[in-house]
This record gives sequence, C-alpha cells and structure tokens, in this order.
Amino acid sequence: MRWILLTALLATALMGCNMKQPSTETEKIIAAMWDYNDPAATEARFLAWLDSTGAEQPLQDRLMVRTQIARTYSLRGNFDEAHATLDDIENEITSGMIAVRVHYDLERGRAFNSAGEADKAVPLFIDAWEVAGKAGLERPAIDAAHMLGIAAPPELQLDWNLKALAMVEESSDSAVKGWLGPMYNNIGWTYHDSGEFESALDYFRKGYAWRIEVDDAPGARIAKWTVGRVLRSLDRLDEALTLQIELEQESKDAGQPVDGFNCEELGELYLALEQPDMAVRYFRQAHEILSQDQWLVANESDRLARLKELGGE
Repeated sequence: MRWILLTALLATALMGCNMKQPSTETEKIIAAMWDYNDPAATEARFLAWLDSTGAEQPLQDRLMVRTQIARTYSLRGNFDEAHATLDDIENEITSGMIAVRVHYDLERGRAFNSAGEADKAVPLFIDAWEVAGKAGLERPAIDAAHMLGIAAPPELQLDWNLKALAMVEESSDSAVKGWLGPMYNNIGWTYHDSGEFESALDYFRKGYAWRIEVDDAPGARIAKWTVGRVLRSLDRLDEALTLQIELEQESKDAGQPVDGFNCEELGELYLALEQPDMAVRYFRQAHEILSQDQWLVANESDRLARLKELGGE
C-alpha cells in the first residue's frame, strides 16, 4: 500500500509543481566518488563529503548522496542498513524532489532485488521508469528499464532490456553511452537463459568490442569471459577453452588475482573435454576462491557444493 501512495504523490508532483533537482555539480561529485568495486570506500567518501561540505548544500543534493550510501549497503549485502537509510530519506523527501524520489525508488528496488525479493522491487522500478520518463530524466529512466530487465519476470526481461538499449543508442548524452556495455551484457544473458545461444553470442561479442573500444581492460576481460561461456553452451568447446586460457594469462599479465569464475569455467571445459586431471585442478581453485564470496554462499550453495565435489575435496 505504501508504494501506491508514493506513486500517487509522484504523479501529483509532476502535474505542475516547481521541481527541485540536484545540482549538476553534485551529480558530477557523486559520479567521481563512486567505485563499484569498493563500496565501503565509496561510502566513506560520501560520508566525508556530507560532513565537510554537505551542510552547505541544498537538501535535495544531500538526500541524493544518501541514496547512494544506501546503494553501497546493498552492494555489500547489508540490506537492513540500506532500508534504514532509505526510510530516513523517505521522511525528508518533499513533493517537488522528483529526481530524489526516482533515485530513492531505484535504490529501494535494488535493495529488495539484491535480497532476492524481486516481487517487491519490480513495482518500484516501474514507478521510477514512469516518473523519470514524464520528468525527462533520461539517465534514471534508463537505469530503471535496465533494472527491470534484471528483476521483471523472465518473459518480460528482454522487452525491458531492448527498451533501455534503444534509449541508450538514441541518446546524445555521452555519459549515457556508458550504458552500452551493461546493456549488451544483460541482453546477452537474457538470450542465453532462454536458450537462444546464437543471439546471446552476438550481444556478448558486441559488449566485448565496446569494452575494447572504450579501453576498459577489466570490463573487457569480463565480456570476453561471457563470450567463452556462451561458446561452451554452443558446444564449441575448443574455441571456448582458448578464450578462457587467454583470460587466465591476461589476468596474470595484469597482476590481477586468480579469478574464480575463470577457474570454474576452465574446470567445466576440461570436464567436457574429458581431461579430468585438469578439471579437478581448476574446480579446486574455483571452490577455494568462490567459497569466500558471501553472496554465493548465501544464494548458490549447491553450486559451491558441486565445485567442492568436483575438486576432489
């Protein structure tokens, strides 16, 4: 019921009030402080900003930063803290703060979705999509469509992903173009999960080419892994193995730690190619690394148990 009331409030706000938006400068500050690979350090930067300069900023700017603090909690699996932060923000949002409200919906939805409560997340993402679209807020509208491509029922995910991709491809905002990589990845996985492996391969290859084009080496390695993964689904095992071996070497050359998902995939390939000694070696490595991932421990215990068994432990 609360989300119905929030939607009504948003619709009223869009019908003629003086909409207060976060300043462009604050949006740039938020983007500069984000490190999605280190949400704890990101939270520390946001808190330092609030302590040092936040009091001088408009309320909507401070609230926007706090929505991002909630996001750092979700990324770390601290969902109670995320919801508590969002509860506090909800109490301070006024009817004109459309952008803040949209980001509040996005982060509340992400907290639910990451906790495995997609049924609670989807209405929030739909609200964010509709309100952002009416208000001309391109970036959060794309974000909402992107999240619906993940959280919506499987039969609707592709439509949402394609909507988001169309918006990104048509945008003249160079920052929005940064969504191309995630969109190609999401659409690829949607096709893969529905068994349309050739279509998945097409989008994964687009994603890999885009990461290379923008000189995103870590992202390119992930995108290359997805290409190898779908090649395995297509039973093109030798091609898949070549890519995964290349990735293993690229990580070493870059001074990166051994990647557990790369090890898991190498194990699967050697198993399929009937090379059991190599398979056991990589499954054991994969289990050692991936069993430290708390999300996998909480959500994919069967997967980890299989890795342990195949690794001979």
